[in-house]
Amino acid sequence: MQQKNQLFPVFFRLDKLKVLIVGAGEVAYEKLFFLLKSSPITHIKIVAPEINSKIWAIVEGYYETSFIVEQKQFQKEDISGYDIIIAATNLKTLNHEVWAQAKAAGKLINVADTPDLCDFYLGSIVTKGNLKIAISTNGKSPTLAKRIRQVFEEVFPEDTNSLLQNLHFFRKKLKHNFEEKVKILNDLTKSMIEITEIKN
Repeated sequence: MQQKNQLFPVFFRLDKLKVLIVGAGEVAYEKLFFLLKSSPITHIKIVAPEINSKIWAIVEGYYETSFIVEQKQFQKEDISGYDIIIAATNLKTLNHEVWAQAKAAGKLINVADTPDLCDFYLGSIVTKGNLKIAISTNGKSPTLAKRIRQVFEEVFPEDTNSLLQNLHFFRKKLKHNFEEKVKILNDLTKSMIEITEIKN
């Protein structure tokens, strides 16, 4: 039987949650960069004995974000007060220690390059204004997810946000019940699929 992706996609409100990143090298930088690209208003603490210069540059450039950088060795107390933990060091033993402490504290954790120790994955994301699409390959191929993201970014126009705003305004004006609203909006947006089919 063909294996299925059992992941359930959710969208975290990172303006309301706190993220701890253990590690500050290239892998941590990549995780941090894409977190902030998707959610600029994010509360983050970074803990590592050495901090990549690119991370310092991000910290200085992001005024919307609440940043704490602690240049020190990880301790289990660092997890306290944080909702989401990311272990992104180049030391497997340290990443495993962070995972163990996070699980003991009941936290959600992502361990870089170790899918079996992940409660969640950081997938590729397409953002066009209020439209956000997350892409997952179940941890099998981030490269394919990246390529699919690039395709979606080409397909969806930059003015997608205007379309969403107009649909939101139209939806608020509808006086029908929920079922009737869904039917009207489905009929209204059906032409989007037809246009895409014509282009292809």
